[in-house]
Amino acid sequence: MATTENHLIELLPRKDRLSLLSVCEPVPLVLAEVLCEAGEPTRHVYFPTEGFISLLTAVDLHPGLEVGMVGREGMLGAQLALGVATTPLRALVQGEGSTLRVETKAFKRELGRSDALQQGLLRYVHVLMAQLTASASCLRFHAIGPRLARWLLMSQDRAHSDRFRVTHEFLAYMLGVRRVGITTAASALQRSGLIEYRRGDLKVVDRKGLEAAACSCYAAERQAYAEVMR
Repeated sequence: MATTENHLIELLPRKDRLSLLSVCEPVPLVLAEVLCEAGEPTRHVYFPTEGFISLLTAVDLHPGLEVGMVGREGMLGAQLALGVATTPLRALVQGEGSTLRVETKAFKRELGRSDALQQGLLRYVHVLMAQLTASASCLRFHAIGPRLARWLLMSQDRAHSDRFRVTHEFLAYMLGVRRVGITTAASALQRSGLIEYRRGDLKVVDRKGLEAAACSCYAAERQAYAEVMR
């Protein structure tokens, strides 16, 4: 197995890439599966090749709020590169697909052998920090409509599909708003011809228009990734 569809692994030199792939196990990403809980020891790391994972934080008894997203541009478990053994956030599969999974012990061995892997993960941690910062700013300063457009674009980037199966209730849960707010925002996007939504089936019709409707966080995050993860 010499190639993969995960960008982080593809950036590695051939020798390091083959070494890492030799300890990877392909497994499915099952919709709504919880891969880890915040504060738990990190048992596996994941390099998605299809589908995507939501990173959630919870406060007191409130439902979880999405603060980040991982697809084949990144990985779950990057905190190991910082020497942190526990998971900082809950990880929930939001888009079904497939991933390469590595046991933590084997992954640490690869980290010790590969300077390129270490440096790549440190750069990716920077990207994650930028994404978390953008999520916090977005929640505080941006209206629901632009935030929803950003979320749809981020999901489309990782799903590599124009269609999603998602409910208003789930979107409200992800964005930390009331369901009525999602209904109003989604209806506005649909009236503008940017999306089509019917009984849980959502289709992105006009991506350029959706990018224009999204808050500035989306473009800033894409630029940060492009500049750092070369």
